[in-house]
Amino acid sequence: MMTTKIMATKIRTICVYCGSGPGTNPRFVEAAKAFGKSLAENGIRLVYGGGSIGLMGAVATSALEHGGSVTGIIPDFLTARENALTRVQEMVVTPDMHERKRLMFERSDAFVALPGGIGTLEELVEQLTWKQLGRHTKPVLLANIDGFWEPLLALLAHMRATEFIRPSLSVDILKAERVEDILPRLRAAASRAPEGTGELAPELARRL
Repeated sequence: MMTTKIMATKIRTICVYCGSGPGTNPRFVEAAKAFGKSLAENGIRLVYGGGSIGLMGAVATSALEHGGSVTGIIPDFLTARENALTRVQEMVVTPDMHERKRLMFERSDAFVALPGGIGTLEELVEQLTWKQLGRHTKPVLLANIDGFWEPLLALLAHMRATEFIRPSLSVDILKAERVEDILPRLRAAASRAPEGTGELAPELARRL
């Protein structure tokens, strides 16, 4: 899988949500490794969940092996279960999941969801909710490797059709089937986003 070097002007750090397991499709791990390499080659720092196993470990280890910078953010109770990757340049251990997610948001200019489970879905949907409510305009992208996110995209279409997602609350969700398309699409979206919308509103920050 080839990667293309992209000059990222507004995106310096990307948060990657993904599974702590490898999944059943070898292309998921291949994509995670390719994206870690792409981040390193483009000088973009990776922010991720801090583990050394599954897709999390694959993306972080690949970034490190290709000279990239990595920040892991992991709650204390998961450091042993997910085998925290101690050789990253920065490892932040938080007291709970809420603090982890807040720091992942604050440290990142964009978000990418690789394949994953309930935790990945929850983190992704939270960013989409905040975006829908106008709390940020940071790009959010689904890495739709081998169609992994198609069921979610179908559900979102169903929500729009039944008007639970009204036109006034529509969310711009980016999608890429190939790793080499991720950075160009994030960069293009970031160039269109207004300035000054990279922080959570005070009332939302207090809830975390």
